[in-house]
Amino acid sequence: MPRLSIEQLRRQELAEAAYEILQEEGIAGTTLAKVAERAGMSKGIVLHYFRGKDELLEVVMRHANSLLRDEVIRLMGEAQGPRARIDAIIAGNFSPKFFKPEICNAWLSLCAEVPRNAKFARIQRAIHARMRSNLLSGLRHLLPPEKREAAVIGITAMIDGLWLRFGLTQNGLAETGLSLEQAMAQMESLVTQHLGPHR
Repeated sequence: MPRLSIEQLRRQELAEAAYEILQEEGIAGTTLAKVAERAGMSKGIVLHYFRGKDELLEVVMRHANSLLRDEVIRLMGEAQGPRARIDAIIAGNFSPKFFKPEICNAWLSLCAEVPRNAKFARIQRAIHARMRSNLLSGLRHLLPPEKREAAVIGITAMIDGLWLRFGLTQNGLAETGLSLEQAMAQMESLVTQHLGPHR
């Protein structure tokens, strides 16, 4: 594995500090001064490596996405057969490593900026394109072509919706709670509607 340059290390350290603060305080609370303090650096150092808060948050969004992507890839690599690939994609998106209040809140904060930030929007499109491609790789062995797109839309919309509901629950904005077990049960029910029960 190649060694990181000083610049790469500093950018990584600052991105990790920003990601921690984002989970705790959302976008409004993620200031360059707080990131600098958390990383043990000066604000001037932050501005040396990043042109501003938006660029730093873009790197944070890519970092968070890469963690989730790697988990999905790991689980897909262990999957035996196309239905197991679908299950692995879902399990990766609801991994206990990521489906927890602070990370959900961070993602909601970042996603709320997508309509106003073209770079965030590009990252979000890439995330959805990758999920669509992963799902289709399993569905092409399980469904006829005319039914695959509906399954992809249903699965991706349910994942997004459950993350949103979980975040709203944690912020006291939803009337009823949502646990990881309930989320997975909802996903299983939806997948069964499209693919039938596990054999």
